[in-house]
Amino acid sequence: MRKALLIFALVAAACSPNPYSATNKLYKKKSKSLSKQLRQYPLQELQLDSVKEPDYFVGTTNFSFRKPNFVIIHHTAQDSCAQTLRTFTLERTKVSAHYVICKDGTLHHMLNDYLRAFHGGVSKWGNLTDINSSSIGIEIDNNGFVPFTDPQITTLLVLLDTLKKKYDIPTANFIGHADIAPTRKNDPNVFFPWKLLADRGFGLWYDDTTGLATPESFNHIQALRIIGYDVRDSTAAIRAFKRHFVQDTVTRKINDVDRKILYALSKKYM
Repeated sequence: MRKALLIFALVAAACSPNPYSATNKLYKKKSKSLSKQLRQYPLQELQLDSVKEPDYFVGTTNFSFRKPNFVIIHHTAQDSCAQTLRTFTLERTKVSAHYVICKDGTLHHMLNDYLRAFHGGVSKWGNLTDINSSSIGIEIDNNGFVPFTDPQITTLLVLLDTLKKKYDIPTANFIGHADIAPTRKNDPNVFFPWKLLADRGFGLWYDDTTGLATPESFNHIQALRIIGYDVRDSTAAIRAFKRHFVQDTVTRKINDVDRKILYALSKKYM
C-alpha cells in the first residue's frame, strides 16, 4: 500500500503543471530572437547608409561572450519568494535578476549569466554607469527589516564562489544595490553579513583600525570616491557607506571611527 502511494505521489509530481510554463515560453522566444541577432553579420545589423561597405564580409576568428565583472546583491523588499518570481515574470514591471534565493535556500536561476538583467536601474560605481551590462544581479527574499536566514547565506556563498571562479570576478566587485544607487536604494540593508562575505573573498573589508591615525589631509569625500561611491549627493554616499561597512543607518555624518574605516578601506581600493 505504501509503495503504491509513493508511486502515485511521484507520478502526480511529474505531471503537475509548471505555473510558469507560459512565461518560460516567452523566455525561450526572446532568447531565440537574441541568438538570431548574434548570427547576423555586423554590418547587416547596423545598416550604415552613408558608409562604404566592402564587397564581402570578413569576420574575426577571435571572440567569445562578454563576461560579467560585477555581482550586485539585493534584497527583494517583497513578502515572499513567490511574489518576487511573479514580479520578475510580468513584462510590465521591467525588473529582473539573474538569481533569486528563497528563505529556505532554494536558488532560482532566472536568466543566463551572459544576458543583461534589469536589476541595477539608474546607478553608478566609479566611472561605470551602465552596471546592468557588466553585472550579475542576485535577489535575496527579504523585506529589508529582518536578518537573512542561514540557508540563504549558505546558498549565496556557494553561488558566489562559483561565479567568482567561473568569471574571474575581482574581490572588490561584490557590492550592494545601495552602494551603486545611494540616493534610491538601501538594499541589502544593515542586516546583511558583508564581513562574512569579505572573509570568504567576496568584497573588501577593513583591517583592525585600533591605533590607526588618519592624516590631517585625509578627505573622506575623496575616499568615498576612491572606493567607488557616487558622491554627487555626499550625504547619500555617506549613508550607503555606513550601511555597508558600519551597519549603521542612524547617523548621517562621518565620525572619527568612520574616518579610520574609510582611510583603511581607501588604501585597499587604490
